Amino acid sequence: MSRPLRKLGFLTIGLFDAADPRRGHESTLGIIELGEQLGFDSAWVRHRHLQYGISSPVAVLAAASQRTSRIHLGTAVIPLGWENPLRLAEDLATVDLLSGGRLNPGLSVGPPMRWDEVKPALYPDTADAEDFSYERVKRLLGFVRGEPATGFSGTEGFEVFSDRVQPQAPGLGDRMWYGGASLRSAQWAGEHRMNFLTSSVVKAEEATDFAEIQLSHIRTFRAAHPDGENARVSQGLVVVPTDSATPEQRAKYEEFAAKRLPRTRAPQGPARMLFSPDFVGTSAEIADRLHAHAAFREIDEVAFALPFTFEHEDYVQILTDIATKLGPELGRP
Repeated sequence: MSRPLRKLGFLTIGLFDAADPRRGHESTLGIIELGEQLGFDSAWVRHRHLQYGISSPVAVLAAASQRTSRIHLGTAVIPLGWENPLRLAEDLATVDLLSGGRLNPGLSVGPPMRWDEVKPALYPDTADAEDFSYERVKRLLGFVRGEPATGFSGTEGFEVFSDRVQPQAPGLGDRMWYGGASLRSAQWAGEHRMNFLTSSVVKAEEATDFAEIQLSHIRTFRAAHPDGENARVSQGLVVVPTDSATPEQRAKYEEFAAKRLPRTRAPQGPARMLFSPDFVGTSAEIADRLHAHAAFREIDEVAFALPFTFEHEDYVQILTDIATKLGPELGRP
């Protein structure tokens, strides 16, 4: 039996036209506001550096925090290779306080995408010395959770200094998520008391069945986490209900899924990345497929991913169907 769904969320990439970037950002904020109105528990944004998507998710969520009052706001995920952990800790804590304790930062590590091309601009003097390992996450976690950042605190002249990152945001340290696609990441996240984001992409390390691999990650994470079976996991599959879609929208959604289906049949590339099929159909059909999904049966939180290239009105229809039809089908009251 599947666990009853407890938290319903969605993820958006926030694309925009280079000729009119404000319109795309306003569309993203409007979608987040709609999510709150529809009763979603969380809204998550992706990042896209040097592309036509959200490059500053923390800034976007700061704006969203002032347009909403209840929905939790997350990043899925911030790649820390682009960030200074101390400065990011300050930004995260500030936005969390402004949101009233609703921020859920999701993180990942590793060298930035297209590293050879971006490193002269990103780290012109320190590229060879930068550490893109899990240690970068540990630094951020320490700052967020109140560990000292320096050896000095007190008053010097008219200036008052703290040895910890300021502001401190109570509870934020418990709302830090790691976006992982491997067994190693799942175990590391559990050992360091993070929450775990698992998406529609995994590494085919020990099997070639997507649901089986994802299930092993969830169980590995919980086995390593002090909270055990109560450790939080959120699953982020691409889910597109068609209950209220027009015939034209249904055709577009089905074509989108069909074009992406070949990549789900075997692991891709040297890293053996395996993609989940997209879930397109009525809410009842999608619910049946999810209840048969080995990994879904062991989670009670989701952040269903919206397809990247659809129009604003498509997202309105999809989110409305998820909230009013699919959520109840999955047991969320």
